[in-house]
Amino acid sequence: MPSKNILFGTGGVPRSTKGKSSVSGIERVRELSLDCMELEFVQGVRMGEKGARDVLEVALKKNVALSVHAPYYINLNSYDKEKIKASLERIYQAARIGSLCGAESIVFHAAFYQKSSKQDTYQKVSEALEELTGRLRDEKIHAVLRPETMGKPAQFGTLEEVIALSAEIEGVMPCLDFCHLHAREGKENSYPEFISILSKVEEGLGREGISNMHMHIAGVEYGRNGEKKHLNLKESDLNYSELMKVLKEFKTKGRVILESPVLEQDALLLRKIYTELL
Repeated sequence: MPSKNILFGTGGVPRSTKGKSSVSGIERVRELSLDCMELEFVQGVRMGEKGARDVLEVALKKNVALSVHAPYYINLNSYDKEKIKASLERIYQAARIGSLCGAESIVFHAAFYQKSSKQDTYQKVSEALEELTGRLRDEKIHAVLRPETMGKPAQFGTLEEVIALSAEIEGVMPCLDFCHLHAREGKENSYPEFISILSKVEEGLGREGISNMHMHIAGVEYGRNGEKKHLNLKESDLNYSELMKVLKEFKTKGRVILESPVLEQDALLLRKIYTELL
């Protein structure tokens, strides 16, 4: 990782890229003077080992840090054991191919509560991730699994849940999606609330939690049932300037991945705000 406190980049290939390949996206990220890119495996891991080696070569050459978003089709709380097995395999393949690309952080949406209690859901997710992190260690796949904070009350992934998993299981760390945290209940969008979020991370995971952060940011439209869709930052009510201020005050280190529709424009906007803070 380049020697900067915070890296700013895009969730997927920048919109202004000529061509849509991961290699083209990495090259465009560097042209924009951004720092990182998240490989979007959300519809499935369709990259082979040769493609991964090509991605690694370009990422190293251009000094662009990579991460991976695993497929959406994951539910570690399914009532069908075969679906849990398939979910684990999707995360595993994302980690395997991602690590060949040089990506360490593997982000995923862990589960739905369905009719289970929050405690039972947590237990099933925890057991599944214990199994998977053990497999990754056995196969010497260097990957950090990052369950994401989620934007709907029906989804597993509160701040407390992802912090607890990270404290409990070696090889697991959070992905803090700030628009999801905001959309879940329409809160978590002020200076004191951002302070509270980072304080909880630091209390639960120590300084490592603050110095090895993976964050998603976008504007968000939301309602009674939580997140509806992502918006551009300037079209949303997300208090992103105050968020940048809190990240700076905590001396946070890690990556900020933009997931708004305009991707690179908002990544450059946030980097500008952040770098101009005293």
